[in-house]
Amino acid sequence: MNFTRFVFAALLSTVILASAPGCGDGGHGRQTAGASPPVKHAHTPPHGGTAIELGDESFHLELVRDPEVGVMKCYILDGHLENFIRVADLTFTINAQVSGKLERLSFQAMANPATGETAGDTSLFEAHAGWLRTVGKFDGELVSLTIRGTKFGSVPFKFPEGNERPPPK
Repeated sequence: MNFTRFVFAALLSTVILASAPGCGDGGHGRQTAGASPPVKHAHTPPHGGTAIELGDESFHLELVRDPEVGVMKCYILDGHLENFIRVADLTFTINAQVSGKLERLSFQAMANPATGETAGDTSLFEAHAGWLRTVGKFDGELVSLTIRGTKFGSVPFKFPEGNERPPPK
Protein backbone atom coordinates (compact mmCIF):
# COMPACT_ATOMS: atom_id res chain seq x y z
CA MET A 1 0.00 0.00 0.00
CA ASN A 2 2.82 2.43 0.80
CA PHE A 3 4.42 1.75 -2.59
CA THR A 4 1.12 2.59 -4.33
CA ARG A 5 0.88 5.90 -2.45
CA PHE A 6 4.49 6.71 -3.35
CA VAL A 7 3.88 6.05 -7.07
CA PHE A 8 0.67 8.11 -7.00
CA ALA A 9 2.43 11.02 -5.24
CA ALA A 10 5.32 10.91 -7.72
CA LEU A 11 2.95 10.93 -10.71
CA LEU A 12 0.88 13.75 -9.24
CA SER A 13 4.02 15.83 -8.57
CA THR A 14 5.21 15.31 -12.14
CA VAL A 15 1.87 16.43 -13.57
CA ILE A 16 1.77 19.53 -11.35
CA LEU A 17 5.34 20.56 -12.19
CA ALA A 18 4.86 19.99 -15.91
CA SER A 19 1.79 22.21 -16.01
CA ALA A 20 3.08 24.99 -13.74
CA PRO A 21 3.37 28.42 -15.39
CA GLY A 22 6.65 30.28 -15.55
CA CYS A 23 9.48 31.15 -17.82
CA GLY A 24 11.11 27.71 -17.87
CA ASP A 25 11.73 26.88 -21.50
CA GLY A 26 8.35 28.35 -22.41
CA GLY A 27 9.36 28.67 -26.03
CA HIS A 28 12.94 29.74 -25.39
CA GLY A 29 14.32 27.78 -28.25
CA ARG A 30 13.68 24.07 -27.85
CA GLN A 31 11.53 22.48 -30.46
CA THR A 32 10.25 18.96 -30.96
CA ALA A 33 9.77 17.33 -34.33
CA GLY A 34 6.57 18.46 -36.01
CA ALA A 35 5.99 21.27 -33.50
CA SER A 36 5.47 24.91 -34.39
CA PRO A 37 8.55 27.14 -34.24
CA PRO A 38 9.22 28.38 -30.71
CA VAL A 39 7.95 31.84 -29.81
CA LYS A 40 9.94 33.92 -27.35
CA HIS A 41 8.18 36.01 -24.79
CA ALA A 42 9.12 39.55 -23.85
CA HIS A 43 9.87 41.01 -20.47
CA THR A 44 9.11 44.54 -19.31
CA PRO A 45 12.15 46.75 -18.64
CA PRO A 46 11.84 48.09 -15.05
CA HIS A 47 12.88 51.66 -15.96
CA GLY A 48 10.71 51.90 -19.09
CA GLY A 49 13.75 51.64 -21.35
CA THR A 50 14.84 49.44 -24.24
CA ALA A 51 15.63 45.76 -23.57
CA ILE A 52 18.68 44.28 -25.28
CA GLU A 53 18.86 40.49 -24.92
CA LEU A 54 22.32 38.95 -24.44
CA GLY A 55 22.72 35.26 -25.19
CA ASP A 56 19.59 33.16 -25.04
CA GLU A 57 18.09 35.40 -22.34
CA SER A 58 21.16 34.94 -20.16
CA PHE A 59 21.23 38.66 -19.38
CA HIS A 60 19.74 41.92 -20.60
CA LEU A 61 20.85 45.49 -20.98
CA GLU A 62 18.22 48.14 -20.40
CA LEU A 63 18.97 51.41 -22.21
CA VAL A 64 17.26 54.55 -20.91
CA ARG A 65 17.73 57.78 -22.90
CA ASP A 66 17.50 61.20 -21.24
CA PRO A 67 17.24 63.62 -24.18
CA GLU A 68 17.27 66.75 -21.99
CA VAL A 69 20.89 66.21 -20.95
CA GLY A 70 22.12 63.90 -23.74
CA VAL A 71 22.68 60.88 -21.51
CA MET A 72 22.01 57.18 -22.01
CA LYS A 73 21.89 55.02 -18.88
CA CYS A 74 22.45 51.29 -19.12
CA TYR A 75 21.30 48.89 -16.45
CA ILE A 76 22.65 45.33 -16.53
CA LEU A 77 19.94 42.86 -15.55
CA ASP A 78 19.29 39.14 -15.38
CA GLY A 79 17.50 37.15 -18.07
CA HIS A 80 14.06 38.16 -16.78
CA LEU A 81 14.84 41.87 -16.28
CA GLU A 82 14.19 41.46 -12.55
CA ASN A 83 17.56 41.58 -10.76
CA PHE A 84 20.56 43.84 -11.20
CA ILE A 85 23.79 42.11 -12.20
CA ARG A 86 27.03 43.73 -11.10
CA VAL A 87 29.98 43.54 -13.47
CA ALA A 88 33.69 44.23 -13.20
CA ASP A 89 34.09 46.05 -16.53
CA LEU A 90 34.71 49.77 -16.12
CA THR A 91 33.69 50.70 -19.67
CA PHE A 92 32.02 49.33 -22.77
CA THR A 93 31.00 50.73 -26.15
CA ILE A 94 27.89 50.72 -28.28
CA ASN A 95 28.25 51.70 -31.94
CA ALA A 96 25.27 53.57 -33.39
CA GLN A 97 24.38 54.28 -37.00
CA VAL A 98 22.79 57.72 -37.01
CA SER A 99 21.69 59.06 -40.40
CA GLY A 100 24.40 56.99 -42.13
CA LYS A 101 27.13 58.16 -39.73
CA LEU A 102 28.90 56.02 -37.11
CA GLU A 103 28.54 57.40 -33.58
CA ARG A 104 29.94 55.79 -30.44
CA LEU A 105 28.42 55.65 -27.01
CA SER A 106 31.21 55.12 -24.47
CA PHE A 107 29.63 53.84 -21.26
CA GLN A 108 31.36 54.39 -17.91
CA ALA A 109 30.72 52.40 -14.72
CA MET A 110 28.73 54.41 -12.17
CA ALA A 111 28.96 54.16 -8.40
CA ASN A 112 25.75 54.16 -6.36
CA PRO A 113 26.24 54.78 -2.63
CA ALA A 114 22.61 53.82 -1.95
CA THR A 115 23.23 50.24 -3.14
CA GLY A 116 26.92 50.02 -2.29
CA GLU A 117 27.84 49.67 -5.97
CA THR A 118 31.24 50.99 -7.02
CA ALA A 119 33.05 51.30 -10.33
CA GLY A 120 34.25 47.76 -11.03
CA ASP A 121 31.31 46.27 -9.12
CA THR A 122 28.20 47.91 -10.55
CA SER A 123 25.11 47.27 -12.67
CA LEU A 124 24.77 50.91 -13.81
CA PHE A 125 26.66 52.56 -16.67
CA GLU A 126 26.25 55.94 -18.30
CA ALA A 127 27.22 57.49 -21.64
CA HIS A 128 27.13 61.19 -22.57
CA ALA A 129 26.68 62.31 -26.18
CA GLY A 130 25.27 65.55 -27.53
CA TRP A 131 23.53 63.77 -30.39
CA LEU A 132 21.32 61.90 -27.89
CA ARG A 133 19.44 65.19 -27.33
CA THR A 134 17.93 65.08 -30.81
CA VAL A 135 18.27 61.47 -31.99
CA GLY A 136 15.73 59.05 -30.55
CA LYS A 137 16.11 56.23 -33.07
CA PHE A 138 19.20 54.38 -34.31
CA ASP A 139 20.64 51.01 -35.26
CA GLY A 140 23.05 49.90 -32.55
CA GLU A 141 25.58 47.20 -31.79
CA LEU A 142 27.09 46.28 -28.45
CA VAL A 143 30.82 45.98 -29.19
CA SER A 144 31.91 43.90 -26.18
CA LEU A 145 30.93 43.36 -22.54
CA THR A 146 31.82 40.58 -20.10
CA ILE A 147 29.19 39.50 -17.60
CA ARG A 148 29.99 36.79 -15.05
CA GLY A 149 32.75 35.34 -17.19
CA THR A 150 30.83 35.34 -20.47
CA LYS A 151 31.89 37.76 -23.17
CA PHE A 152 29.11 39.22 -25.32
CA GLY A 153 30.00 41.07 -28.50
CA SER A 154 28.66 42.17 -31.85
CA VAL A 155 25.08 42.17 -30.52
CA PRO A 156 22.84 44.12 -32.93
CA PHE A 157 19.66 45.94 -31.92
CA LYS A 158 17.40 48.80 -32.88
CA PHE A 159 16.78 51.70 -30.51
CA PRO A 160 14.17 52.14 -29.11
CA GLU A 161 12.72 48.79 -30.26
CA GLY A 162 15.42 46.54 -28.76
CA ASN A 163 16.17 43.04 -30.03
CA GLU A 164 13.50 40.93 -28.31
CA ARG A 165 10.60 39.71 -30.40
CA PRO A 166 7.21 40.82 -29.09
CA PRO A 167 4.98 38.20 -27.47
CA PRO A 168 2.29 36.62 -29.66
CA LYS A 169 -1.13 38.27 -29.68
